[in-house]
Amino acid sequence: MKTFIALTVAAMLASTANAGKTCKLNLIGSKTPCQLSRTTYTTTAYSAPAPAAAKADIVDTAVSAGSFKTLVAAVQAAGLVNTLKGDGPFTVFAPTDSAFAKLPRGTVESLLRPENKSKLQAILTYHVVPGKVYASDVVKLSGAETVQGQQVDIIVSDGHVTVDGAHVVKADIETSNGVIHVIDTVLIPAEKDIVDTAVEAGSFKTLVAAVGAAGLVDTLKSDGPFTVFAPTDDAFAKLPDGTIANLLKPENKDQLAAILAYHVVPGKLLASDVVKVAAAKTANGKSVSVKVNGSGVLIDSANVIATDIEASNGVIHVIDSVILP
Repeated sequence: MKTFIALTVAAMLASTANAGKTCKLNLIGSKTPCQLSRTTYTTTAYSAPAPAAAKADIVDTAVSAGSFKTLVAAVQAAGLVNTLKGDGPFTVFAPTDSAFAKLPRGTVESLLRPENKSKLQAILTYHVVPGKVYASDVVKLSGAETVQGQQVDIIVSDGHVTVDGAHVVKADIETSNGVIHVIDTVLIPAEKDIVDTAVEAGSFKTLVAAVGAAGLVDTLKSDGPFTVFAPTDDAFAKLPDGTIANLLKPENKDQLAAILAYHVVPGKLLASDVVKVAAAKTANGKSVSVKVNGSGVLIDSANVIATDIEASNGVIHVIDSVILP
């Protein structure tokens, strides 16, 4: 914005017909008639443009929005305020107050209790993806690994995006340390370990029985993480008659444990990681081969028929044959 300031200086240069006479304001010794001269000087003052308002961080943006009161309270109770006010950048899938209201009665109050802080942290960090992922990037993904460690599944259909089944209702809210996408449902990470996940699935009865007979239940219920290539009941049924019954005998425990350990890779390898390797060293000590072809992925000679079944201590990929070391 410019401000124009006009400075007007009136100089009266005058004389009268008689020298020494006074013309207003000046005594001029001149024969020149008294005359008025007006000179205008114009200067321009420039005021600096107002600086653009700085973007607020993720926490302050959520506070000012007014529709994330429960989320903000949860972030405070979980001790994550300083983290989400840090440099980041972070991508936050932010559930609205209405999303939290859809949880079973008493769930939010329970999670906000100090004794449930670690569980609350796990849920909240499951809504955060490291880095800045805009909507234009999200729609190109099938999944994204969260700060919590598990992956959220992303589906794009008819122009709509869901994250683990939650609809993205608003995208690309910019903040100083990342971006917020608003979702209509709270995301809940897997809480069951690999063994309990397999039991719940119902299609791994033989595998679960074998894990028990081999004394590996406690191992596969521990922190891990583990990647398990899990043969279905149908996969075990393809073995020669009597093989399973023989392996389940106490005297064959070591042999059974070696076979099962050959299906386990230490660490967490999601499908997107598996397809990038040619082999993976198993808990057995030997490596399985990984082949990607036009029809899918082979682990040794077994077809991968389902991927990325998340557990609290790792991930399960389902295979259609038992693999032998």
